[in-house]
Amino acid sequence: MSRYCDIYMLAFDGEVCPVCGRKSDRQAKPDDLCFLVEKEQLWSGMLADVLEQHKIHFIQKNVLGAGLAAKIGQVRERVRFYVFFKQLPEATDIVNELFSSPFEGDGNED
Repeated sequence: MSRYCDIYMLAFDGEVCPVCGRKSDRQAKPDDLCFLVEKEQLWSGMLADVLEQHKIHFIQKNVLGAGLAAKIGQVRERVRFYVFFKQLPEATDIVNELFSSPFEGDGNED
């Protein structure tokens, strides 16, 4: 059973959060929002669309915020995705499928 870090909204195996290093005795609950992935603005729309197609509810949070993004440009904005723990495995599979390189380690490099 996965544990849950309330600070980073992260489900993890083990006793300590891999991000903050704090010990957590709290088990993840089905309706806990969990960090899924952080992606560039360019890819966030595609990921949101695919999650919606699979009926996975999610929340997006911009990392930089509107003011800073307007100053440095939307291209550099990053978006964090959060999903409910009960849908985390399916959402993780989708992220891995969308963003893994089909050419990694296939042994057919010329």
